[in-house]
Amino acid sequence: MQPSSSTKLLLREVLLAVGMIVVLITALYTHTQSMPPLVVVESSSMVHDPDGEIGSIDAGDLVLVHKSSFDNLVTFAEATNSSNPYYGYESHGMEGDVIIYKKNGEKSTPIIHRAILRVVPNEAYAAIDGGNPCPNGGSYDATWAIDGKHGACVLTWDVPGTNVRNQSNVTVSFDGVEAGYYDCKRYVHAGVEPHLVVHEWVPQHSGLLTLGDANKCSVDQGDAAVNGSSGLRTMDGTVLGPVQEQWLVGRAGAEVPWLGAVKLMVSGSGPGLTYVPTSSLMYLVACIGAVLALPMVVDPLVRRIFETSPENKQAQQERAYLIALGIEEEE
Repeated sequence: MQPSSSTKLLLREVLLAVGMIVVLITALYTHTQSMPPLVVVESSSMVHDPDGEIGSIDAGDLVLVHKSSFDNLVTFAEATNSSNPYYGYESHGMEGDVIIYKKNGEKSTPIIHRAILRVVPNEAYAAIDGGNPCPNGGSYDATWAIDGKHGACVLTWDVPGTNVRNQSNVTVSFDGVEAGYYDCKRYVHAGVEPHLVVHEWVPQHSGLLTLGDANKCSVDQGDAAVNGSSGLRTMDGTVLGPVQEQWLVGRAGAEVPWLGAVKLMVSGSGPGLTYVPTSSLMYLVACIGAVLALPMVVDPLVRRIFETSPENKQAQQERAYLIALGIEEEE
């Protein structure tokens, strides 16, 4: 039995919709070189304005994920150092790159936070195999390579974009003098500094110190790096170490505001719409309404323009002539 015309029409529409989705995903992948090319922001850790703001990252936004080499990421320390080539570089409302990474590399919801500084080994020696890889002291770094062999014991550190060179621990005050000013945006009392201070931090390994813009200087790497930081933890309760290259998902690119709230709305897990600003939901409803109303507005307008066009009038005259000759029947 031959399929009906309505079935053919439905099949054609489904194939067209699938084709459009494939083209869109392919275009996004070509642009970002990352899969998936988009992530949905679930929390408010990167919010700059509680009422929502285009240009910074709010819960419910979609964010493009660009593939990036680890060495090309720009930290806040580098972007606020006037002698650094990346001085003045901004992303999503502040200096430095925003990155998407997996907590200690585990398979859980990725984190989207800003790269504050980078710790790089200065003095290090090759680790040895066995129970104690660093018999002469130092922090064991499984990924750092010496003479092409991975596994190093780090004795001193450098922090690009700061004056920290060849130090056994990392101390940087982001006070606008020693390093670029990072405002903690918190009430100051009991001698707590209003700006970010990394104090006598001995990193577990090389990588990036990261922080959500709205987290008031509570860095992801915990109080070992910044006093009073609660830090982020893995599923087994371990506080995060500096973000390593193999944990990196990508660099945050342009945002697509509001639309990610649809995914959060129907998701059976996660925080749902808890952190989505009310204004974002209002704009989302307005956006959906505009998309639905657009065909009703555009279709009559297009028809009117077509009916009054010289080409349509000529076509009507030619059809009337063909009807008069009996070549074409009148409807």
